[in-house]
Amino acid sequence: MDRPTAIAHMRQVCNQLSTGVTSLHPMVPALEDKPTQDELFKTLFNLTREVEAVKKLLLKLERRDDSSLL
Repeated sequence: MDRPTAIAHMRQVCNQLSTGVTSLHPMVPALEDKPTQDELFKTLFNLTREVEAVKKLLLKLERRDDSSLL
């Protein structure tokens, strides 16, 4: 697998993860347990942040100019 293909595939998986995590948010209030809800919202936020960090790294790699390595 070449770099552009790997980046595209990883970006697609990150988008799926983001969609999945986002779809959990509306379900949290139905748990009706404030401590659990607070922890879940914090954890879901952290998951979103980490997925976005992966996407940012992929974007940096995609935009990097490798010509200076020659």
